[in-house]
Amino acid sequence: MNAEANTPIRSWSRYRVIRNALRVFIGALIGYFLVAYLIMPAVWQRTAARHPALDDAPRISHTKNGIPGDPLNVGLVGSERDLVRALAAANWQPADPVTFASCARIARTTAFRRPYENAPVSPLFVWSRKQDMAFEQSVGHDPSRRHHVRFWRSETLDDQGRPFWIGGATYDRKVGLSNTTLQITHHIAADVDTERDKMIQDLHEAGCLQNTYWVEAFHKVLEGRNGGGDRYHTDGKLAVGVIALPGEVTTNGE
Repeated sequence: MNAEANTPIRSWSRYRVIRNALRVFIGALIGYFLVAYLIMPAVWQRTAARHPALDDAPRISHTKNGIPGDPLNVGLVGSERDLVRALAAANWQPADPVTFASCARIARTTAFRRPYENAPVSPLFVWSRKQDMAFEQSVGHDPSRRHHVRFWRSETLDDQGRPFWIGGATYDRKVGLSNTTLQITHHIAADVDTERDKMIQDLHEAGCLQNTYWVEAFHKVLEGRNGGGDRYHTDGKLAVGVIALPGEVTTNGE
């Protein structure tokens, strides 16, 4: 009688062992597929995409006098021609060079509230040289307010022969006197992350980026002042966009 009573118990015990083993096997199988087919390819892609110039990339720009300038918060990978093409497609205009004529024009258009879509931007320095290119988007009826970005080309190329362009995207909110030199200058908005995100989003919406990745903790210092004495703050991330060649399939950057 006892042996017959114990038979269902032993059967139930074996069933639980088999059931638990099956759960472990299925869990391990799901984990393998997640790691092998999703996680590792994503990690490899991001590692492979990281441009070698990022290994020793600067974090901020400087004025000609060595005063800390704007933080660097965006990067693009591609040739100069591709960079110009992508920014044009995203509706960013190239800034005129700083000359007597362009400075006189920006002063006149600001005073009389007239548009100047290619207004010059002041020089800032990275890798001991001023920006290679600058782009902007006008806001309002005069050049006192605008979205703008400066780019510096790296000497280092990736395995496809493409340079890395590190940039500082900021928003000019008004014209005034510098808090450090008393010179006439633009004052930037403190939230530089919004400008970084806007630039990347504009490029995505124009279909100009093949891929985007983020460098976490690029900035260790999350608050500061630029060369004009304006405060800024950041979450510390650097956004890097890989420019798509004509005809390439683009991503949404998520």
